[in-house]
Amino acid sequence: MQSPASIDAQDDPQTTPDGVRPQPQPSIDVRSASLAVLAVLATIYALHWAAAVVIPVLLGLMCSYALTPLVNRMHAWRIPRAAGAAMLLLAIAGGAGSTVYALGDDATAMVESLPDAARKLQRAMRSARGQPEGPIAKVQRAAAKLEQAAEVTAAAAPPVTSQGVPRVQVEPPRFSIKAYLWSGTLGLVGLVGQALVVLFITFFLLVSGDNFRRKMVRIAGPRLSQKKITVQVLDEINTQIQRYLQVQIFTSLLVGLLTWLALLAFGMENAAVWGIVAALLNFIPYVGSMVTAGALALAGFLQFGTLGMALAIGGVSLAINTLEGNLLTPWLTGRAARMSPLVIFVGVLAFGWLWGLWGLLLGAPLLMATKVVCDHLDGLKPIGELLGA
Repeated sequence: MQSPASIDAQDDPQTTPDGVRPQPQPSIDVRSASLAVLAVLATIYALHWAAAVVIPVLLGLMCSYALTPLVNRMHAWRIPRAAGAAMLLLAIAGGAGSTVYALGDDATAMVESLPDAARKLQRAMRSARGQPEGPIAKVQRAAAKLEQAAEVTAAAAPPVTSQGVPRVQVEPPRFSIKAYLWSGTLGLVGLVGQALVVLFITFFLLVSGDNFRRKMVRIAGPRLSQKKITVQVLDEINTQIQRYLQVQIFTSLLVGLLTWLALLAFGMENAAVWGIVAALLNFIPYVGSMVTAGALALAGFLQFGTLGMALAIGGVSLAINTLEGNLLTPWLTGRAARMSPLVIFVGVLAFGWLWGLWGLLLGAPLLMATKVVCDHLDGLKPIGELLGA
């Protein structure tokens, strides 16, 4: 005789023959997924549209994270926060301005020589491969010789019009980095204005101290658990970004110093300028080291004229950045701040597409803050796991 439970199991169409009810399968809410995709696209568009406001705020926030320990130390020495922040920012701005003024001419000469270096490198690579000169190249070379001969003749005898009046010919000026900065979209004045905006934002954030943090805790919610999670997120973001920026500043200075010494050993011109360039590009993960090595190889070929020296100089620069990125930086940052190299590379490229050069600089800290937030929210923990190493 069958029990009532077995009879009900047989009558239930959702049960299997052995009487086990299958577990319901999770379904994908198409409407929620579509809304999430639209929200992400709208956020990306808003960040791109408001880049003129968002970028200075984020730069000031990152600078405040890096300089807060120094201001706190000065405040412990009974120096008011406003005075300490002002002295620190003025010292940094004065040092940067003095460096730019001292090395400005060398940097201009270096940038203006890059097109000639590219042409020399192309000719050397063609001759190294042993490729014969094609008919188009021969015609171009012959035309260049004829044009040069015509210019020499014209210089010897200035052209005159039919009325006997000398004709004036205006030659286009060569590329000048100073003229480009002045005539660019923003210009030098706009660049200085943006730098001042970043300095003021950094100053106000340093002076405010923990005021914004307390406000974030108050508006987090009435429950104690919400306030606790907010405090944990803010503390971890503060700790990890401060550690990241301090390590980046230290390692960038070290990379710049080692690059300068290595270029001096090679006998490179403008070694100090290249050291500063290497230090600045080191703030861009992965991409900056490749750009530095390529530019140094090109400059080395321009100066020495051999592919061997170009490869040696570029290889030394790449070796310095590789040792710093694979040994020193992971040891200083620790396991807690590590992220997936693939995620960092793709994220930096994405932020670079969104905001250009500033996106390349801000990409890694923003990804780190995103990971911290995702690690503390139950619904976003899979994203934090994906971003981790």
